[in-house]
Amino acid sequence: MRTTVTSPIGLLCKGQVRCGTTAPISALRAQLGTDALVLLFLFVTPQADFRAVVAEAEKLYPDTDVVACTTAGEIGALGYDEGLIVAVGFLRSEFASTSLAISDLDQFQPELEMDRVAQERVALQERSPEMENGFAFLIVDGLSLREDTLTTTISPALRNMPLFGASAGDGTDFRTTMVSLNGRIMTNGAVLNLIRSVHETEVFSLDHLVPTETQMVVTDADPERRIVKSINAEPAAREYARLVGKDPDQLDRFIFASHPVVVRIGGDHHVRAIQQVNEAGELVFFSAIDEGMVLTIAEPANMATHLRDQMERLAQRASFSDIIACDCILRRIEAEQMQMTRELSDVMSRYNVTGFSTYGEQIGPLHVNQTMTGVAFYRKDAG
Repeated sequence: MRTTVTSPIGLLCKGQVRCGTTAPISALRAQLGTDALVLLFLFVTPQADFRAVVAEAEKLYPDTDVVACTTAGEIGALGYDEGLIVAVGFLRSEFASTSLAISDLDQFQPELEMDRVAQERVALQERSPEMENGFAFLIVDGLSLREDTLTTTISPALRNMPLFGASAGDGTDFRTTMVSLNGRIMTNGAVLNLIRSVHETEVFSLDHLVPTETQMVVTDADPERRIVKSINAEPAAREYARLVGKDPDQLDRFIFASHPVVVRIGGDHHVRAIQQVNEAGELVFFSAIDEGMVLTIAEPANMATHLRDQMERLAQRASFSDIIACDCILRRIEAEQMQMTRELSDVMSRYNVTGFSTYGEQIGPLHVNQTMTGVAFYRKDAG
């Protein structure tokens, strides 16, 4: 498989290696080039030794902020892939950044973090006034259950700097997810990256789901653990299965991916994806859930056609050079079920999309699921 992926027209320095590669960061550095980087992202398959990868990166990039996370699959040069370590670097000559570690999310103090984020945003703007465009990228431990609190706290402190993000994954195991900043590895933590550039950027979030007329009401829930115990005053898993026309004993991740539920917020619908059924017959969700919430069953449109249309929409203003994408694991699962993986991969490869599969995505103040969320980069002289 091709491993050198740096594009001659790309603004970002990119590379990928297989997880079994000896000294993987050294191999990636050969692909990324010799120009100084201000920031380096590493999207690391759970098949790799995450601690060893992080330690090598800290040694080889001592003057660069290195942010790493585990994934639920990777998006590389050829689209969907597994077993990769994917690198995305930002040139110091064209980008400025600040990366903030947020540890021990159980002790998260919103007011203090809002102040810290606001101060760092202003400081970054003052030291890079020539870089007029910017965005924030949040990477969170995908098993922390704290994404909603983080996004609602951080987003207002960013003012007009758009926020997107991802919940780190662990394949389909849901055991351990990790994030790191400059060699410091965290579980139950997050890294917020504030990035400014001379180039234009556009943060986006897309999904291919169409709400139906079928609704349900959450009548008993444990919001802290994102568990729904009953729907329409019936056991949750059994009632959900009835509404989607499935056997409650056969509920699995493929059914959840192809029969998602959405909640209306303002004028838009956002997915509240189901992770699993627990032993008590309750539904465990990927994102915030509460009693009284009205959920609507959604149906998927053609994912590949929708993605292609959305890429073309992003290209209408100008040709973009790169996309960093956070793609929900449920989209990958649905693609596999619908035998659409290759077609989706071809679209992502054609449009220079790089990223990873996640346990959830962030957009502005919201934590969402079953979306592709990311940022497109436009060369400043593109037209």
